[in-house]
Amino acid sequence: MAKPFLKWVGGKTQLLPEIKIKLPENIEELDTYVEPFLGGGAVLFYMLENHKFKHIYVSDINPELTLCYRIIKTNVSEVMASLEKLQSKFIPLTQEKRKVMFNTIRKEWNTGVGFIESDKENVWLINRVAQTVFLNRTCFNGLFRVNQKGEFNVPIGSYKSPRILDRSNLLLVSKALGKVSINTHSYDKKSNHINGNTFVYFDPPYRPLDASSSFTSYVKSGFNDDDQINLKNYYTKLSKKGAKLMLSNSDTSDMFFDELYSDFHITRVLARRNINSDGSKRGKINEIIVTNYSTNVQSVL
Repeated sequence: MAKPFLKWVGGKTQLLPEIKIKLPENIEELDTYVEPFLGGGAVLFYMLENHKFKHIYVSDINPELTLCYRIIKTNVSEVMASLEKLQSKFIPLTQEKRKVMFNTIRKEWNTGVGFIESDKENVWLINRVAQTVFLNRTCFNGLFRVNQKGEFNVPIGSYKSPRILDRSNLLLVSKALGKVSINTHSYDKKSNHINGNTFVYFDPPYRPLDASSSFTSYVKSGFNDDDQINLKNYYTKLSKKGAKLMLSNSDTSDMFFDELYSDFHITRVLARRNINSDGSKRGKINEIIVTNYSTNVQSVL
């Protein structure tokens, strides 16, 4: 089974057991799967392996992320060749020289911000995807974070032997994405294919548990409370169309989501957070799963 090829804050690999048991009872009767906040893709890859949807539409507002999916889908051999060169050069270096190489690639990556959609040759796009994977695999805590200019701003990590090239998984990912439609746009665009035969999974940027836990940011624009409210309104719109819906988010102490999604089914589950630089603040916390259908199952985590 293919698994996420990028380390992604908020990735759903550890939450999959809860998501599995809370899927709609008629999941096998639905012919379309939609995931508007693609992220690391853990749920997507599970769906591709375990359910036979006729149509699969995924999207994300982050153009760097969707570029990775598109290029690995169509040019995986070239991406792996580029990653192999980066890995063979990086691994033998001392930490000091690794830092120089990392900063050089990060600077080159940042000079290319905003040029993805321009008339670039395919080789440029392939190398950029390889650089994205390289930075993600070698940076601190495996974060993908950009500033207001869209520039990658995470420093190098201290991994002794980072696995920059995972050949077997990239091949599985490329094959799994074969029939997937990958798009770059906001979650509320192109919803004409969503109807009563559709399952939609929403994994938006999580609302911070407190001011100090705010993660900034996967894209140049953030995702504030107004955005969360707009997403709920869209969720309601799709629910009225008959689609089966699931959404995950943080379980904040002010009961923000309990009030916001009071018309739907909310369950609390345990999830592990590992992004805090202070190891003592990592551990299992409550998150919520919101569905527009009843899930009479117990939490398994």
